[in-house]
Amino acid sequence: MIPAQQPVQRLGLGLAALGRPAYINVGRADVLPVQRTAQAMRERTRTVLDAAYANGIRWVDTARSYGSAEQFLADWLRERGHQDVTVSSKWGYAYVAQWRIETEVHEVKEHSVERLRTQWAETRTLLGDRIDLYQVHSLTTGSPLFEDLVLQHELARIRDAGVLLGFSTSGAAQGDTIERAWEIEVGGRQLFGAVQSTWNTLEPSVGRYLAEAHTGGWRVLVKETLANGRLAVDPPPALAKIADRHGVGTDAIALAHVLHQPWAGVVLMGPASVEQLESNLAACRVELTDRDIDALRPLARDAATYWGERADLPWH
Repeated sequence: MIPAQQPVQRLGLGLAALGRPAYINVGRADVLPVQRTAQAMRERTRTVLDAAYANGIRWVDTARSYGSAEQFLADWLRERGHQDVTVSSKWGYAYVAQWRIETEVHEVKEHSVERLRTQWAETRTLLGDRIDLYQVHSLTTGSPLFEDLVLQHELARIRDAGVLLGFSTSGAAQGDTIERAWEIEVGGRQLFGAVQSTWNTLEPSVGRYLAEAHTGGWRVLVKETLANGRLAVDPPPALAKIADRHGVGTDAIALAHVLHQPWAGVVLMGPASVEQLESNLAACRVELTDRDIDALRPLARDAATYWGERADLPWH
């Protein structure tokens, strides 16, 4: 029998909030360096990565559009020499803010073979053969990838070279995207073998699809587990009550809720400081009761409402 994983072994560190000066996560700005220079953010990323590694976390998730996150991660891996860290990254968005906090556009999305070739080369230059999972960033049912056979075959070349392929999802129709992506085959086998979706206490609508993907053999990653910080900064009273009962923060309860899902293979956190990381890690000692789960279930919002509210979150 394969030993059951400890909770911390299922946790991963996402670098979306650390690799660039501005992001939509609430509860982030107050814990970052006063001057968010590239060097200051590099040092913060190194500090959080060190703390995560020391606590047993061995998965790091990044993306080309996370500012300098891939560079920061590559430098840290080279400096520390860790060979037991699994790395996942994404292509499809380009970071265009040029390290500005206030700007109209921070990233631009393009699912084209040209963007794939460019960004895969950039990622390989920085991280070499350390990429274990390469994902299409924010795939939706309207993506040209579903009709672009040249793009699919270019992705298959990366797959056939030994890199697991996946995609992340966003929006109220995450489940439809997963179903459609499941059907893509190149060279007689599925193009993808992993999916990264948003699932949290407020937005659990994709759960059935993720459970089916897990059963079908895909690796399932869960992102935005704290609803971009909202479950930590402005939690529903019912969530706060459960947190008080367990003696932890609401962030730990929200993460424990994700860890409670048997299909959630990698549960991503996005702390911007060591203190936030340590608060998140309290989830590992929480055992939610049936009473807790029953109290959390009514907190789910209509998916369209949730994603509308997320779209209104400012970059800061």
